[in-house]
Amino acid sequence: MLPILHTKRLELRPLRASDAESLHDAFSDEKLMAYWSSEPHKDLVETERYITGNMTAKYPTWAIAIGEGPAIGWVVLIPHRDGVREIGYILRRDAWGKGYASEAVTRIIDYGFRELGLRRIFADVDPDNAASIVLLEKLGFVREGLLRAEWETHIGVRDSYIYGLLAADWQHVRVSVQA
Repeated sequence: MLPILHTKRLELRPLRASDAESLHDAFSDEKLMAYWSSEPHKDLVETERYITGNMTAKYPTWAIAIGEGPAIGWVVLIPHRDGVREIGYILRRDAWGKGYASEAVTRIIDYGFRELGLRRIFADVDPDNAASIVLLEKLGFVREGLLRAEWETHIGVRDSYIYGLLAADWQHVRVSVQA
């Protein structure tokens, strides 16, 4: 069972089936889904199935909520091998520009390194996803490589940047992010 985590403004809680309605705004948004690995959802039923699939132990996923309100996004830490997880996140467009993504991702990174004892967290991001790249670099992630023609998506075959963050680097980054 995932713990409920808190930040100054947010509650990060285990994803639940009832989050489908509030997250459908994100998963049906064509602009927001441009760099996701699947196309925008056509209806709420598709989002409900997707949410249910991400509620498994295989994909530890936290809903991002302002206080105890409805989900405005999610953060996931996908296990890859011992000590290594991949981070992914999505935030409804009406919540952009308020620092929520940075706040939520920072808390999950801190949880991963401090409480799970991870040695590495990485992100797989489309090279054209400028907002995500800015966020990752702000949080201390380093671009480690380019995987050419890595993803076949609804917008075509896409390259992928791999960004990595090591536990050994996080303490220094964490202090500067929270200052």
